[in-house]
Amino acid sequence: MEIIRFADLKPEPWRNGGGVTRQIAGHTGAASGHDGGWDWRVSIAEVGKAGDFSPFPGMERVLTVVEGELLLLTVDGAEHPLEKYRPFRFPGGADTTCALPTGDVRNLNVITRAGKYKGFTSIIELSKKRAHPLFASQFGVLLQGQATVSAPAAPAAAAAAAGSAAGPGAPGPVALDRYDAVVGSDSGSPEVLGRGFLAVVSIDEVTG
Repeated sequence: MEIIRFADLKPEPWRNGGGVTRQIAGHTGAASGHDGGWDWRVSIAEVGKAGDFSPFPGMERVLTVVEGELLLLTVDGAEHPLEKYRPFRFPGGADTTCALPTGDVRNLNVITRAGKYKGFTSIIELSKKRAHPLFASQFGVLLQGQATVSAPAAPAAAAAAAGSAAGPGAPGPVALDRYDAVVGSDSGSPEVLGRGFLAVVSIDEVTG
């Protein structure tokens, strides 16, 4: 079971001085080797100043406001008022600017290389009685509230073969702090319990 602690992520200032980004996870593959970029990235950005977004030609973006009330995004001349917890998809290479009519915001960003990967973000309300599992190619990011994550029990032989801590003797539930991310797995899929809201990010490889 892998947890990415938000407190451990290094802030990367924007070139225009409008905010900072903390990368949760990313992947660089053969398709992105020529431009020094990545095939997909999941990050959290703090936006404290209106201005231009950096263009990412050939990429697709899914942006979700996770703190603050409203982000006014203008994409290729069209205005889009983005309210909290409502994911919005748009081309990474589009001419994009933002305004902050209600003050600073924090965004969850999913950027994928078009034609190779497709990113999705869903916001779910957690339950203390029914755990939410996270599978391979998924990340669960605690947005609000209190939650714990645990790996379900599994036969000792299966746990040993997978190299996981699940099964007899596995540690108990681990508490999550705000914006901590849990990495999904198909082997001993981690399960999140609690009260609050969880962003589930899925990165699907495009086939065919």
